[in-house]
Amino acid sequence: MKQNRKMMWFAAVTIALTALASTPAGAQVLTAEQLKKTIPSAYFFAGQSATVQVRNSAGFKNAAGKLVLAGFVDTSGYSTGIAERYQGFLITEAKISIEGSTLEPGQYGFGFREGKFTVMNIAATDLLSVAHQNDEQLKHPVPLVFEKADAGFKFYTGRKFVTIKAE
Repeated sequence: MKQNRKMMWFAAVTIALTALASTPAGAQVLTAEQLKKTIPSAYFFAGQSATVQVRNSAGFKNAAGKLVLAGFVDTSGYSTGIAERYQGFLITEAKISIEGSTLEPGQYGFGFREGKFTVMNIAATDLLSVAHQNDEQLKHPVPLVFEKADAGFKFYTGRKFVTIKAE
């Protein structure tokens, strides 16, 4: 009888742990290992393919497991007009909100310039432009990172950031 109770208890605990493990985790920043598996080595934008700076790439997944990826690219082959506005790529599997402006799932270019964060389609046409914020309290700014925040994720390039929420 005691053996049966122990077996039933063990089975119940195993079922509960399995259910918890299969439940999607909350939104989280991707680890370096996860980024290595998902970040492209090159990115097509405005008629050219640019090398991605994998070390300067970041990403997160929302609670549903959908990815949002961003990274800097080498823009040396682009015309001055595009290279001034285009710093990197933004790929999203989920609908996102950037400082209140909505962006559908897709692949985009982005740039921080003149107080604005601008997102462009792959033809280099501006889709949205929002004011970015500066975090003067940030102790160790890095080139590009996502940081979890109460209202989603802060997308930093140095001290400049915008808040991104994924649906």
